[in-house]
Amino acid sequence: MEGEEISIQNWAETASSVTEEEEEEIGSAFVLGFAHPCGPKLKQSSDEFSFPGEEEFSLPMGSRSEETTNSEDGLRKPLLHTGSWYRMTSRQSSMMGSSANIIRESVSIFLCVSIVALGPIQFGFTCGYSNPTESDIMNDLGLTISEFSMFGSLANVGAMVGAIASGQIAEYIGRKGSLMIAAIPNIIGWLSISFAKESSFLYMGRLLEGFGVGIISYSVPVYIAEIAPQNMRGSLGSVNQLSVTIGIMLAYLLGMFLPWRVLAVIGILPCTLLIPGLFFVPESPRWLAKMGLNEEFETSLQVLRGFDTDITQEVNEIKRSVGSSSKRTTIRFGELKRRRYWYPLTLGIGLLVLQQLSGINGVLFYSSNIFNSAGISSSKAATFGLGTIQAIVTGITAMLVDKTGRRVLLIISTSLLTASNLLVAIAFFLGDVVPEDYRYILGIVSMIGLVILVIGFSLGLGPIPWVIMSEILPVNIKSLAGSVATLFNWLTAWIITMTAPLLLTWSTAGTFAIYALVSAFTFIVVRLWVPETKGRTLEEIQWSFR
Repeated sequence: MEGEEISIQNWAETASSVTEEEEEEIGSAFVLGFAHPCGPKLKQSSDEFSFPGEEEFSLPMGSRSEETTNSEDGLRKPLLHTGSWYRMTSRQSSMMGSSANIIRESVSIFLCVSIVALGPIQFGFTCGYSNPTESDIMNDLGLTISEFSMFGSLANVGAMVGAIASGQIAEYIGRKGSLMIAAIPNIIGWLSISFAKESSFLYMGRLLEGFGVGIISYSVPVYIAEIAPQNMRGSLGSVNQLSVTIGIMLAYLLGMFLPWRVLAVIGILPCTLLIPGLFFVPESPRWLAKMGLNEEFETSLQVLRGFDTDITQEVNEIKRSVGSSSKRTTIRFGELKRRRYWYPLTLGIGLLVLQQLSGINGVLFYSSNIFNSAGISSSKAATFGLGTIQAIVTGITAMLVDKTGRRVLLIISTSLLTASNLLVAIAFFLGDVVPEDYRYILGIVSMIGLVILVIGFSLGLGPIPWVIMSEILPVNIKSLAGSVATLFNWLTAWIITMTAPLLLTWSTAGTFAIYALVSAFTFIVVRLWVPETKGRTLEEIQWSFR
């Protein structure tokens, strides 16, 4: 090599220059370079590379200035780069010796996911807060039913605004930076509610909470998908929805014993812990690579996979994917007609919309009223029971999703939702026509139906649409497409939340019959059009849509 210094960036650029037609003919594995007999092998220290049959040579990472790298790759410089405890050069990490090797992939990944899961816990606590506090807030502040309904729905309105901004915020300041920004309005919003003397402070606080939750609902699943290894991505991605259900359950539980103002103060805790916790996790390697921060990208990936893990193949895959997407950072509207864009975009939006059209928010938000209508006296305890079941089943789903696959769980989930909605609809219909002596039995039947409904939702349609959305969207439209998908999810949630009490007043049986029809349609969509993404890298999944 005559002392010539070669950077892995040049290697990735060479691979990314191949056209789509050539890629299809040659095969993606050959284009990536990791199947080539002369491909570079990344050693434990990511400064050094060697080619078979050649002597080793030194590769000084980051030898080019950041400005040069960004200008050559056409990449945008991030507006904010949040620091982390692990920031060190690759050579420093290799010199740490055996003490560094005790850090293993699972420990690092689980630490990262546990910290960012505080965001979805905040999400769930916000969703569950209005259920146990309804009567107390209305009595203390003299609110009418319509005013309290406005309070409950404003979280969805704020979340829609947050969803619109979430993609661009996560794109320009990173996944970690977006979560830090989301935490601030959440804290201010809970303080506003806890000290509220009139409805205006309640409304302002609820809007701020919703804005933060809208950002969290996009950033967390994307961050988890981008840091997780392919064999754990489904399970770790399901932790997002599991944390939401834990937040809802905590709101139901604490709401049975605490005043609504104290409960609002407790709502501050998840985001208060999230902000310092984010300094102890690495930024998404894929985002760092997209921003042209190559040394930080490899260091982040090495920390996530373990210091004794060979990350050569994954580095090449990510750089090739980022390199091809950054040739042109924007796409024309007409290009959305290409299958590689419209198919994953339609699936991502469709699954998140159908998730809400199943009526789960209407059931959970107004479960106390539904149980009262069914003749069950301890409605708050029954609601907490639903929240507990939802959390337990979502935890089971997190353990199953990488073994059984996404499609199988979605098919089982939508089948259970269809059957349970029909069961509840029939129970309420018969409750209006049978003698009084049989209504208690029908109340038990309707409660069983609601339990099956929550189990069915938690088994698939709750967590998996977020996992699939974060997996299938192409990297060059992920920020915009993810924002649109999240926006539609929150818009549909708002519609369901606002219409549920009206529909339940019109006909409880008719309401659940409508939800059953939607669930049956979702079953058909999953069977015909949703692909299986288990055991595939993000790059392989996105390549399959071409």
